[in-house]
Amino acid sequence: MTDAWFDAYDRQTTDELLALEGAYRTDSLVAAFEQAIQQKPADQPLSKEERYVLAIETLEREVNNGGYGQFFLNSSHDFLDVIVEALEAVRCPKVAALTRRAIDALGIDGSVTGEKAEAVVLRDEDALREALAACDAGYYADAEPIADLLFAWIKENRATVRVGGP
Repeated sequence: MTDAWFDAYDRQTTDELLALEGAYRTDSLVAAFEQAIQQKPADQPLSKEERYVLAIETLEREVNNGGYGQFFLNSSHDFLDVIVEALEAVRCPKVAALTRRAIDALGIDGSVTGEKAEAVVLRDEDALREALAACDAGYYADAEPIADLLFAWIKENRATVRVGGP
């Protein structure tokens, strides 16, 4: 395992990024995949698997920065429709269950996004804060190696997580 951070994404292909395993921190390679997917042209629709990568990376960033509340209040609520499914797909059942609990605490289902999701957050604030704090504590205390699992999953799904190239 190396401490080197990969921060030079420059249109590398999926296979080129995967080949960097071991030379750079896995979480930095997963971040490069996120960046690459975000750079895809607007007229090029994302695959379900690419949305999974974006959803999981957004969850990781937001929850680590401010808890589940931050995930739901920022633009990341755009991934409510796929986040639990994505976590289950990459074999993160504990985080998937915590995320489902957080969504349930909000009283919404994964099909509610955007302004509707923000409006639903205006429930009993104390109970909501307490429920989300419990989910945060579970996430921090018993986190699965999400980046490692996501990277392995990207390798398995390299045919549908396509980035880079001319």
